[in-house]
Amino acid sequence: MALVQMNFESEKLQGNTTISVILPDKPRGKTPEQFYGSEEKYKVLWLLHGTYGDHSDWIRKSNIELYACERDLIVVMPSGLNANYANWEHFSIGYNMYDFLWDELMPLIYGWFPASRRREDNFVAGLSMGGRGTSVYAFNHPEKFAGAAILSSAPQDLDWLKENHPQMWPRTQGSIDNRGGEEAYRASYEYVWRILDEKVAAGVDLPQLYFACGRQDFLYEGFRHFRTHAEEIGLDATFEEIDGYRHEWRFWDLTIQKALDFFGIPMAGAGNPF
Repeated sequence: MALVQMNFESEKLQGNTTISVILPDKPRGKTPEQFYGSEEKYKVLWLLHGTYGDHSDWIRKSNIELYACERDLIVVMPSGLNANYANWEHFSIGYNMYDFLWDELMPLIYGWFPASRRREDNFVAGLSMGGRGTSVYAFNHPEKFAGAAILSSAPQDLDWLKENHPQMWPRTQGSIDNRGGEEAYRASYEYVWRILDEKVAAGVDLPQLYFACGRQDFLYEGFRHFRTHAEEIGLDATFEEIDGYRHEWRFWDLTIQKALDFFGIPMAGAGNPF
């Protein structure tokens, strides 16, 4: 595979940002003209990091480049600070990570790289905070993605969270304050718990959904609470709980492979022998 690290000034993030992009590389047996001039479009995985991470996390801590190589898959990994993949209009002069994906990153990738725009060729996945971002992106714009994988994360029920997860509540309170209060937060694109109820009730065509969490993860009880709710509202989704894993990269490396299989992205073949 080819690995691109791209630095550019972002209008939506009000400053420079960095992304990593994995691209299919020329196989042996084809000339550069045949491969690079083919105008073939490839499937795209939008892959999101967790808290304290950046665009390099998945490259450095998992085997995602190998998995992409096996499937001729473009993987796009942005940097999102600790912004929960939301807009923070009151941070300095603005840091709008939610808008960044739709209005800036997708046009860049589709315009400059051999990436397919078709819904059936686009997938989104992320771990922890990136799982939260995956939920926000996939449920607000289900028409853009064929599949979504939420790893070590799940939509949050505010009422349950207040009573049962004091460790996570201060961060959630920060998001609530950013939206202008709890009522505004519940009505916003960030409150996926409500959005998902509405989408399911309306019969919206959602992406294929894969949720995974380790049973020793500190977020496991919230995952279980959401799984029960999903069954109650009739959400069509696959849930996987795996014993022996905490909030850790061994788990995310395992489950991103499972997610690619779940999405039905085929293996590309034997590839290069060395």
